[in-house]
Amino acid sequence: MFRTALRNVLAHKARLLMTVLAVMLGVAFVSGTLVFTSTISDAYQASSQKGYDNVDVAVQQRSSDSPSGAPGGDSKPKLDQKLLDKAAQVPGAASATGTVSGFTAIADKKGELLGNGFSTTGGNYFAGKDGKDARYPMRSGAAPKGPHEFALDAHTADKAGYKVGDTVRLSVDGPVREQKLTGIFTTDDGTVAAGGSLALFDTPTAQKLFAMPGGFSEIDVKAAPGTSQNALKSEIDKVLPKDAAEATTGKQLADDQAKMIAKKMDGMKTGLLVFAGIALFVGVFIIANTFTMLVAQRTKELALLRAVGASRRQVTRSVLIEATVVGAIAAVTGMAAGIGIGAGLRALMNSTGATVPDGPLVVSPSTVLISLLVGIVITVLAAWLPGRRAAKIPPVAAMNSVHATATTKSLVVRNTIGALFAGAGAAGVLVATGMSDGKAVMGGGAFLLLIGVFILTPLLSRPLIALAAPVLRAFGISGGLARQNAVRNPRRTAATASALMVGLTLITGLTVIAGSVQKGIDKMATESLTADYVVSMANSLPLSPDVAKKLDGLDEVTAVSPLRMSPSRIDGTPQSLTGVNGKDFGKLTKLDFTKGGLGDLQGGRVVVDDATAKEKGWQPGSRFPVTFEDGKKGTLTVSGVYQGNQMIHGIIVDNATLAPHQKQVTDRQVMVNTKDGTSDAAKESLVKGLGKNPALAVSDKKDISESISQAFSLMLNMLYGLLAMAVIVAVLGVINTLAMSVFERSQEIGMLRAIGLDRRGIKRMVRLESLVISLFGGVLGIGLGVFFGWAAGELISGSLATYELVLPWGRIGLFLGLAALVGVLAALWPARRAARLNMLAAIKAE
Repeated sequence: MFRTALRNVLAHKARLLMTVLAVMLGVAFVSGTLVFTSTISDAYQASSQKGYDNVDVAVQQRSSDSPSGAPGGDSKPKLDQKLLDKAAQVPGAASATGTVSGFTAIADKKGELLGNGFSTTGGNYFAGKDGKDARYPMRSGAAPKGPHEFALDAHTADKAGYKVGDTVRLSVDGPVREQKLTGIFTTDDGTVAAGGSLALFDTPTAQKLFAMPGGFSEIDVKAAPGTSQNALKSEIDKVLPKDAAEATTGKQLADDQAKMIAKKMDGMKTGLLVFAGIALFVGVFIIANTFTMLVAQRTKELALLRAVGASRRQVTRSVLIEATVVGAIAAVTGMAAGIGIGAGLRALMNSTGATVPDGPLVVSPSTVLISLLVGIVITVLAAWLPGRRAAKIPPVAAMNSVHATATTKSLVVRNTIGALFAGAGAAGVLVATGMSDGKAVMGGGAFLLLIGVFILTPLLSRPLIALAAPVLRAFGISGGLARQNAVRNPRRTAATASALMVGLTLITGLTVIAGSVQKGIDKMATESLTADYVVSMANSLPLSPDVAKKLDGLDEVTAVSPLRMSPSRIDGTPQSLTGVNGKDFGKLTKLDFTKGGLGDLQGGRVVVDDATAKEKGWQPGSRFPVTFEDGKKGTLTVSGVYQGNQMIHGIIVDNATLAPHQKQVTDRQVMVNTKDGTSDAAKESLVKGLGKNPALAVSDKKDISESISQAFSLMLNMLYGLLAMAVIVAVLGVINTLAMSVFERSQEIGMLRAIGLDRRGIKRMVRLESLVISLFGGVLGIGLGVFFGWAAGELISGSLATYELVLPWGRIGLFLGLAALVGVLAALWPARRAARLNMLAAIKAE
């Protein structure tokens, strides 16, 4: 039986090729995902560990304490020069380095920001006794000295074209600074290796810039030869101030960093593997379909084996051996292709600017094992049911082909199960739309509904394909035959259409959700914000109040309101207060008041969002006590209740009331109106007025909407690319089905040729059959996708009040056209093969 199974594999190479391709694509996706995430994770971990090569023990401020110099912190730093000297003198210490770090935006020669947000950092050059910092060897120039000098990492300097002696524009907290570039250094810093930038100042300058006068953010101690990290840590613990600082070994820091990177990569890995699973799920339909038809075509052969003594178990085992061989071939080729995909994804990340640290391509033993198991197990599972069904057919019945038609009982059972699954799934989705957190329920319901529709697809195929009859009649005999062929074997048609249905369901659903969220974001930005521009830090950190003062002094600016946050306590519970310029706030926003109004937002008068008002039981005129950030108490009066959203919410108070109680005044953003409204000239004027500051972002409403929705757009484009895999697998399924259908109908096609249907008519018949099957799957997929998109939108609307369902008719039409194109392309080879059949040989074929 084993030799028979191998002969069957070799005898049906062309038919099994499509199955191999389907499995291979899914396995390639899985192995590519594992290779890519392992490679990136290892590269980042190796890069981050290099940063701890000179750190045996790190002294850090306890996380429960506020950072030195930060709001709410002590006026004296916890980690100062005195503690640094103590750490350097403990037994077993070779040297101690004090580090300071923070955000530093570097401008290129055009004045634009180099790098992105948090990847643009600054620190201190800690000169030792020899005047050098071992962490940052100078490639050219000298270390910075004084408040007007700095050094830059070689990667950023080369990218921007800067040389020693150049004057570079940079910013730390808002105001632009011009510093002389005195040195260019090399570094193993992980942020720089990943495409970020690093600027170094002398220690006093860095302490002043990063709000740590006289203090450090960390003290790194190097162990003397022969001293272990743990022994050094024990000695340092003895000199640390109680409850103020803590020591950690360099190995522990590196391990923690590695775990954090691995955790971040787990999310990406999970997301990619989900779509690999979808591709495999779609591939299962093709594999099961292929083996069902292969078994059906060999029914007499299997019956003969049964007649000469083969048992049911041996017949089933023969089919499973075939599946194992096919799965193994597909798994090996898929794994090899996956390694290429992993390397390609890494190169793609580098080409988009997301620089990845250098490192080898990682192909772990687990990746090899998982790839092989996935390919073989999926194929064997998909082939098990056809093999079992073939073994149950009595030999005499098989030889007489009595088995061909499914029994009424089996159809009733199938349709009943499908209806139960679909009903339960639809009910779960509908119930989830009314829940506050129904993600899990909706996900389970969607899965059940998808499975239910798949089971019911043979039942749905006849009435839906019948709708195409009037159109097919226009193609004469070829059209009529195509319709009959499409419904002749509903199970085969259903399995083929379902592969395409799954892909289009996901693509359509995601498109509906993304379009609706984008509409909601646009609506939110348009309705609540009337300011022409919003100025903020490029990394979303607090903004210096000097920026608002500078804007207020520009001739073209007509209204300015800084938006700042301050912690407070109301009724004994923490509550954030939002400070604005009460005089201009009404000109810059358009709040939808449900009770009261904005009025005169000065003194102790405030407006609150509806959620806060409902929680506290406040109405216009309500007075409530508040404890401000500095501990002083006051009383505020509600003048209006408005509908809050993601952009503007909470308790809004005049900055003149809030500022005297703030320990450190910083703005989150600044809203601005100009004389000429929004225009390129107005924006350029603001940028120039702010000194072409690389740390500042000047955005209009369109920019704000795009920045919020950018993540959705990026995710959607990635998902389109990933789901394209499922569509490719679906195309293979259609080709596979048609090719086998042509083989099954060789006698019929030969007879049609003999009675006068020409080759063009045969080709048209096969193409129309493929088109009808593909459109059937497309209609089901788009219908389910719209339903899932609507249901998911009901959940999203709970957190996005301006959410509005948008049906992208243009894209839906494009997806339907894609389904039709799949049908046309998939039919090219089978149609050509059918037309080239020798009519006499086909009529004689069994």
